[in-house]
Amino acid sequence: MMKKWIALACALLMLLSSAALAETSAIPGLEDGVLTVAMECAYAPYNWAQPDDSNGAVPIKDKPGLYANGYDVMMAKNICEANGWELEVVQLDWDSLIPAVLSGTVDAVIAGQSMTAERMEAVDFAGPYLYATIVCLAKQGNANAEAKGISQLAGSATSQSGTIWYDVCLPQVAGAQVVPPAESAPAMLMAVESGTVDFVCTDMPTAQGALIAYPDLVLLDFAGSGDDFVVSDEEINIGISVQKGNTALVDALNSYLKDKTADDFNALMAEAIKVQPLSE
Repeated sequence: MMKKWIALACALLMLLSSAALAETSAIPGLEDGVLTVAMECAYAPYNWAQPDDSNGAVPIKDKPGLYANGYDVMMAKNICEANGWELEVVQLDWDSLIPAVLSGTVDAVIAGQSMTAERMEAVDFAGPYLYATIVCLAKQGNANAEAKGISQLAGSATSQSGTIWYDVCLPQVAGAQVVPPAESAPAMLMAVESGTVDFVCTDMPTAQGALIAYPDLVLLDFAGSGDDFVVSDEEINIGISVQKGNTALVDALNSYLKDKTADDFNALMAEAIKVQPLSE
């Protein structure tokens, strides 16, 4: 009798495995069961590179000795586990992320991208997988550190290239002299830390992570003040971009995300902030 039960259990497992494989093979790009995800690996706490696999980091493709970790990696791992996929992480510059999806070099981008209408003209989005809050950072001792609203901000300012922070938010600050954008989030943070600019605009997770690395910075959150940035849902909803028309992959990604709440996302982000390298 025991042998019959074992045989039945094995047969059931084989059927389930075959069904999962058939479902995955129906998703363009996932025929091999591997979800290839692109990110900067330089945008803590969303994503970063580190020299070992501590805290659940995963290898970066074609980067021997480097591993990726952060909120985006944690989310990608959860999604892959839920769908029975393997995860592969590719490191690319910010401006190369969307082109990689368009060319089919990667299956998806999980890199803190806002789900803007402009981006949706080129790619499809799953999500949101995070809801962002727009904030500013100024250095202690700078007059902007005492600002209670965007109307009180003044002086030189910047943010990261290709973000709503630079393209949408900074133009709303009447007193700002906006200088050319920084190429990366670390470069943006260094600009305000070094005094090259008076303040920067970013999102809450990036700012929270920055305070660990640069405790002399001040986080300026104007929510509820009546003197805050005006942004749409599409600009603060953070999503996963995939190739246009790949609805099967969008549906598979959303099958994991649909039941998640803002509290779920924030809890995972808090975990990422806790283990980012600069906090150690």
